[in-house]
Amino acid sequence: MATLIHTLADHSDDVNYCAFSSSCLATCSLDKTIRVYSLSNFTELPYSPLEGHTYAVHCCCFSPSGRVLASCSTDGTAALWDTRDGRRLAVLPQPGASPVRVCRFSPEATYLLAGAADGSVVLWNVQSLKLYRSGNVKGGSLMACAFSPNGNFFVTGSSSGDLTIWDDKMRCLCNEKAHDLGVTCCDISSHPISDSENGFKYFQMASCGQDNQIKLWLILFADFLGVELKYKCTLNGHSAPVLACAFSCDGQMIVSGSVDKCVIIYETSTGNTLHTLSQHTRYVTTCAFAPHSPLLATGSMDKTVHIWQLDVKQPCAGDTVENERKVAVEAWSEDDVSAWLCAQDLADFVGLFKMNNIDGKELLNLTKESLANELKIESLGRRSTVLQKIEELRMTMISVSVPVPDEFLCPITRELMIDPVIATDGYSYEREAMENWISNRRSSPMTNLPLHSLMLTPNRTLKMAISRWLETQQK
Repeated sequence: MATLIHTLADHSDDVNYCAFSSSCLATCSLDKTIRVYSLSNFTELPYSPLEGHTYAVHCCCFSPSGRVLASCSTDGTAALWDTRDGRRLAVLPQPGASPVRVCRFSPEATYLLAGAADGSVVLWNVQSLKLYRSGNVKGGSLMACAFSPNGNFFVTGSSSGDLTIWDDKMRCLCNEKAHDLGVTCCDISSHPISDSENGFKYFQMASCGQDNQIKLWLILFADFLGVELKYKCTLNGHSAPVLACAFSCDGQMIVSGSVDKCVIIYETSTGNTLHTLSQHTRYVTTCAFAPHSPLLATGSMDKTVHIWQLDVKQPCAGDTVENERKVAVEAWSEDDVSAWLCAQDLADFVGLFKMNNIDGKELLNLTKESLANELKIESLGRRSTVLQKIEELRMTMISVSVPVPDEFLCPITRELMIDPVIATDGYSYEREAMENWISNRRSSPMTNLPLHSLMLTPNRTLKMAISRWLETQQK
């Protein structure tokens, strides 16, 4: 079941896009503003709305850490904002000053991708704020884009109906006519599919378009094979152009929004419809799953954003943050700690904990003294509340006495992974083991082929799956 739990109605014009971080929801609109809300109670943050664009804001997205928010606009620019205080950090003008339709951070937050109505595609270096690479799609406006989870490639979709795959050097690797009347959105799941026969891992991609369809694709990216794009199936159900699509955090669900005013949630593996939501009164323009909680946001030309609570028994809805993440706490990232704080009604501490780089290991080591002297939490009552919640976490730590699923074992150490990362060969390894490996060689531990990059990308989906599996051992 999907239950409507909250409606945001602060925008004065069409809502164009919405995006989640671990603790916030951002929305943007034709009214030229971006609004940012806390996930703990859906109240607008004090610095919201963000103003500065001179025309409609088409898209917004958070950096992987959630500390930077990007937005793009008809005014021909992308902007970067500090999510701690709402400061505008930079304005990035699109070459040619064409309206910028979409923007995305790369998984490691090195680059911001911006795509425009004239077909231009730009990669900005987020640290230097310099233009790193640029290119163009042929015969149309750039309407959609998505990065692969390992950052090795990204996909763009155009109004001409093409899907184009690019590598991180902005070289066109593959082009496919996907939707006859134009692509409107695309998304790549962070959960790869294994091909046991050939030993490959495929990335799942969804695309949607003006032809009323959602198509699923499989992408194989390998140095020695190049890029292969395989059509998988078509999901039907909408009676009008589909404007938005997105995968859930573990790839088991896909949500779509359409001109028919409906939102449909599908099960990825079967294509079956799980839910049809019809509460919007005009075109549904955007939809997004939250990364660490069973929440879905949908936005519309009716100027509203609906927040839905998904039944935790449904695929990928998982459990609440409190239950889903209560084990393997030592492996939590700073974002995981932020999500936990929000679930405990302690969202006002998120900024303080991030400022002090509190991850799972640091969280478990906090004491009455460190809360008072290092974090400077003056209220005795608040310190006691935080300590009580931490103690509850400690009580949930368990030892595992049953065989560990093979996919949870590091291929190098054959031990349960605590901090899994994806290498450029597409396989996941324990971070420390892989860092030690590549310090001595540049080959893949699995294939023995050269690694074209030594970049390691956190595999948050696998990390969450390991946490959920550990939790089942407690029952």
